[in-house]
Parts: sequence; structure tokens; C-alpha cells
Amino acid sequence: MNIPKFYDKLYDWMLRVGPKILLALLVFIAAQILIRLLKKWVRRGMHKREFDSSLQPFLISLLFAILQVLAILATLQVLGIEMTIFAALVGGVGVAAGLALSGTLQNFTSGILILLLKPFRAGDTIIAQGKEGVVRQIQIFYTILVTYDNMDVIIPNSKLSNDLIVNISQEGKRRMDLDIKLPYTINFKDAEAILRKSLSVPDIQQDPPPYIGINLLEVDGYHVNIYIWTKPDEFNERRLNIQAKLLDDLRTNGIKWPGMA
Repeated sequence: MNIPKFYDKLYDWMLRVGPKILLALLVFIAAQILIRLLKKWVRRGMHKREFDSSLQPFLISLLFAILQVLAILATLQVLGIEMTIFAALVGGVGVAAGLALSGTLQNFTSGILILLLKPFRAGDTIIAQGKEGVVRQIQIFYTILVTYDNMDVIIPNSKLSNDLIVNISQEGKRRMDLDIKLPYTINFKDAEAILRKSLSVPDIQQDPPPYIGINLLEVDGYHVNIYIWTKPDEFNERRLNIQAKLLDDLRTNGIKWPGMA
């Protein structure tokens, strides 16, 4: 082996490639410094804007990963490495992964939209996919809904973003519709006065005031509809308590149905 020639070739190679390596190293170090500064700036900005806490770590990690990939590509470009094969390989893997995880990616995208647009929040009572309950958690891929009978319903976010959602908690109050059938022997005005007095309780909002009216006339009696407003929480429990109170107050004031003692 000719040592002098080897050193000459090594020296020539260092002269040709050395500046590129040094420049690529400087580009990579500068990119890392900029990425860390940008990461701190984004985190601080999200904190000031009170960005959703469940979304912050994910978005910051995603941004960091994308910037790292760009930094590596820029470094390779400075070194003069051919990117055609690398780009084709990444593209092929991306297509294959996209086809395999299409449903998962759709849930992921929907989760991001839900966290950003906030059609509902954790703690809201909603109706979705035929289920009514309280939102316990909003995850990136799915949302956990707790029904009134204490069952956890896990709904993929793609179902929520592409279908109807009824947010019961959004307005801060919910209308309760009650129906009472009375015989014609009972005067409506007397029954209405008893019902209005019975509905004057803290559980029922008085603005707007309760509405009481005759909805339907039948052969053996008439239907009285009652519209009242209450808070969305414990709606079903309050319905049971209010119906029991109305029945007791009507009976106490001498209004009874056939067969009632």
C-alpha cells in the first residue's frame, strides 16, 4: 500500500468534502437551537392563550418531530446526498401506512378538530350516537361518555365529527316537558293554580316562568302540558322528584284521578 498516495487522496477528499461536512454540522446545530427556541416560544404562547391542556403536549411533540425531520433533510441536502431514493422510500412507506391506518387517522384528525373547535367539553351532557350522558374525557382518538346508568361508552371521534351532536349543557338550562291527564270533572283553572304553586321551588327556574296549558282533548279527559326550565345536571332525578311533588300536591288539594284513594 502506497502510504503517501493514500494521504494525498485523503487530503484531497478532506479539501473537497470537509467544508460540506463542517457546513452541514453547523446547519444541524443551528437548526437544533432554533427548534428548541421555537418549542419554548410555542409552549409559552399556548399557555398564555389558555390552549387546551390535553392538546398541548401532542401538538408540541408533533411540531418538534416535523422540525427534526426538516433539519435532517436540510443537513443531508447540504452534504449533497441524493434525496430521490430517500424521498421515494418515505413516500412509499407513507402511502402504505396511510392505507393501513386510514380509520385511525380519521379518528385522529377528528379528535384534533373537536379539541380545537370545542363543540363540547369534558363535563358537558350530550346526546351522540343514540347515547345520552356526561363527557368524561376527550382523547385524541376517542371520547368517553358516561351514561346515567354509569356505563362508559367509548365513541370514535370520527363518529362525533361526522354526525349530529346535541349539547345539552351549552345553554346552561334545559326544558322539562311534563304531561298530566285530568278528567273533565276537574276544572282546569283550579288545577293550574295548584300546579303553579307547586312549581315555585328552587329546582325550577322562574325565568322564563313555567308554562301550563291544555294540549289535547280526549273523550275521557284532557291533557295538561307543563313546560319548565331547570339546570342540565341531575335532570332525570329532578324530573322524578317534581312529578312526585305535583302528584302529592294535587291529591292534597282534593284533585284525584279515578281509582285514587
